[in-house]
Amino acid sequence: MNETATPARAGTDTWAETPTLGFIGLGVMGSGMCANAVKKHGALLHAFDMNPDALTAQVAGGAREAGSVADVARNANVIFLSLPGGKQVMSVCEEIAAHAAPGSIVVDLSTTSVADARAVCAMLADKGLAFADAPVARTRQAAIDGTLSIMVGASEGLFARIEPLLHYMGSDVTLCGEVGCGQVVKLINNTLLFEQVAAIAEMMVVAERAGVTGDKLIEAVGLGSGNSFALQTHAKKAMAPREFPAKAFPMPYALKDIGYTIELAEQMGVEPRLTRLAAEYYQAAIDMGIGEKYFPAIIEVVDAKKP
Repeated sequence: MNETATPARAGTDTWAETPTLGFIGLGVMGSGMCANAVKKHGALLHAFDMNPDALTAQVAGGAREAGSVADVARNANVIFLSLPGGKQVMSVCEEIAAHAAPGSIVVDLSTTSVADARAVCAMLADKGLAFADAPVARTRQAAIDGTLSIMVGASEGLFARIEPLLHYMGSDVTLCGEVGCGQVVKLINNTLLFEQVAAIAEMMVVAERAGVTGDKLIEAVGLGSGNSFALQTHAKKAMAPREFPAKAFPMPYALKDIGYTIELAEQMGVEPRLTRLAAEYYQAAIDMGIGEKYFPAIIEVVDAKKP
C-alpha cells in the first residue's frame, strides 16, 4: 500500500484515480481479499471487523484500523463488504447510509438472496449511494492468491468504475447484468457444485464398496465424460482421502446458499427437485453432528448407511 498517496475526499468524482477504500468483514474469505486490496491499491484502505485479531492482522499488512462501520463510512469512497448473509449486509448498509457521503459506492462481496441485494440497493439509492452485488467464487486459497471469480450485478457505468478494484481480488470479473444478477449467477454456481458433490459422494461410496478405490475412480472418470471441477478438486482433495480441513466452507453455509436458490427458483416458476434432494444431504450431515466440517464431508452421510 502507498501511504503517501493523497486519498480523494468521499463523495467527489475524483475518487476514480485514487479512491479511499473501506473493507468490512475480515473472515475466511474477507481476510484474503482485504489483504490483496491493501497490497495493490494506491491509497488508504480503512478496515473493520468485530474480531480484533482479524483486524490486527490487516493493520499489520498496511490497512488503516477503523473503530466501527460508521468510521469506515465516513472515510472511504468505495466500501467492500464480506459478510455472512443478507441480514448482516442490510444492517451494515443501514449504518453506512447514515454516515457515508453521497456518491459513495458499496460493493457487496457476500452471498445473499437476490431480493436482499435489490432491497439494499434501493435503500442506499434513497441516500444517494451506489451499490453493486459482487459475490465471489473459488476457494479460501484463491482469496489469498487474488484469483477469485467475481460475478457482478451493476449498471455498466458503475461496473466500469469498480472493475479495476475488483481485479485486486479476482482474476476473473464478470458483469452478469443489473443489480441482483451477480447473486443469481453465484447461487446457481454454488448450487450446481453442491449437487455435483452429493452425486459424487453417492457414486464414490458405491465404487469403494464394489472394490474400486476413490483415487482410481477419480483417475478413470477424469478421463471420460463424467469429469468435472468437483471431481478433480473436492473429490480428489477431500472426499477420497476423507480429509476435511478446518475453517473451510461448512454445511450450514451450503444450506444457506441452497435455500436462496430454492427461493429464487420458486419465484421464477421452477420446481427445484434436484436442489431439494441435495439439501437433504447437507441437513443430514448437520443432524449427524458433522455440520461444521467442510461440506464434501457429506460423503460420511452416505457411508454411514451400511449394506
